[in-house]
Amino acid sequence: MVRVVCIDISSSYRSIIKKHFPNAKIVADRFHVMRLVNHHFLAAWRELDPTQSKNRGLRSLIRRHEENLKPEQKEKLKVYLAEIPVLETIYTFKQKLCRLLSKKNCTVRRCRKLIKRLLNYIDQLKTCGIDQLETLGRTLGSWDGEIAAMWRFTKNNGITEGFHNKMETISRMAYGFRNFENYRLRVRVMCA
Repeated sequence: MVRVVCIDISSSYRSIIKKHFPNAKIVADRFHVMRLVNHHFLAAWRELDPTQSKNRGLRSLIRRHEENLKPEQKEKLKVYLAEIPVLETIYTFKQKLCRLLSKKNCTVRRCRKLIKRLLNYIDQLKTCGIDQLETLGRTLGSWDGEIAAMWRFTKNNGITEGFHNKMETISRMAYGFRNFENYRLRVRVMCA
């Protein structure tokens, strides 16, 4: 019996799981949730400052978690963000949201407190007035239960992603298989 399923944020996957595994707990994959937050934040940044958003060094600094920056990188980022107060506010908000989403192995009691913060952040996103962030708020809102489940479970779909990567490599190395049975056998050997 399947008890927990960890998936990307995809409505198609969710509906398939609900149909075939109705009693399974669906958990959003943390990597994909964080990637979604970063994607929408970077898109909002491109709208606010189209010229500097193309600066690869600056983009690298903005994408990272604040605690992973060296002191000189923090200073450089601080100087840039001071030039655009709206972006500074959004960046600070993104850091708080990412710290919240990074929590693991929480008790039920702790999760109840965290879900209130998450719902508050989602409401702020939905009403912020920036299209990309409002879209992010709606998406997180429709997945709030699965995202909250991330705090209780440490499951992720890294194994599935790894097998998928191996399968893609096999297919590229063979320049495509003409016989599906040969491909299937090769995958079973390589992924065993």
